[in-house]
Formats: sequence, structure tokens, C-alpha cells
Amino acid sequence: METPEKPVQNPKKKRSQSDKIGRLKYNQQLLKQTLAEVEEVKLMLRTIFAGLKDYFNFEKPLIERIVCQDQVDQEILGLLYEAGSTGLLPKDLQERLKQFRVTRHQISRRILRMNKRLEKEFGEKIAEKRGWHWALTGFAFDSWGRSEEGKN
Repeated sequence: METPEKPVQNPKKKRSQSDKIGRLKYNQQLLKQTLAEVEEVKLMLRTIFAGLKDYFNFEKPLIERIVCQDQVDQEILGLLYEAGSTGLLPKDLQERLKQFRVTRHQISRRILRMNKRLEKEFGEKIAEKRGWHWALTGFAFDSWGRSEEGKN
């Protein structure tokens, strides 16, 4: 007769990492790790994108989606495009955007934030100062020009 052999000692159950340090802390560690990996992927994409920048066609909808947070930003870019290479003073932009009740300081800050967003993604600026005037850069004019040609 054969008797089933029982181990002399019971195998110990191993505790999971979440049991050791606590679920909340474990989840926080996982979240930090995931966010760090996402940032690495974003950096890698920006690097690849910078190398292939000459081969891409940037169009107005793409740039507006990245740069503009609301309708005021879109109106500012539209007015700067209409003004051409000479640009507009912030107080002139304020006059044309009376319905939104923005000050000239807010307009300048919005343009700087738009520049920061676009520079983070594409390494380009959307607008630049020419004296006291704000004007779209050559990159922005090219992008808007391609979009306008496509509509006609």
C-alpha cells in the first residue's frame, strides 16, 4: 500500500509586495514608475520627431489643437495671421478682442504660454516679438499658408 507522501513542512506562502508595504504605497510606487516610463516615451518621440521635422507637413488644425486652450487663443492667432509680418501691439489685440475682456498683459502671457506649448512639442515658436509688436513666426505663416491653400 502506498501512502501519499506529505511534506514534512508546509510550504510558506510568500507575501506580495502590496502586503509587505501596504496597498496605497505600492499603488503610488506603480504610478510613479508608470509616469516615469511615459515621460521617457514622450522624450523619445520628441527626439524622433525633431530628426524627422523636415519631412512633416504642419497644418493649422494640428497646431491649433496643440497650442490653443480656448477660443481666445484661436482669435489671437487669427488676428496675428491677418496682421502679417508687421504684427500687432497687445493693446490693438485687446481692442479687437473686447468681447472676451482680456487685458494686454493677459494677451502677452497667453502668447508666451502658446510658445511654450509648441516649443515643447515641436521645438518651434508660434509668435515672436518684433519691437513692441507680436507677430507670427515663419513656421506659423508656413503652416497657416498650407492650410489656406488646401481650402481653396
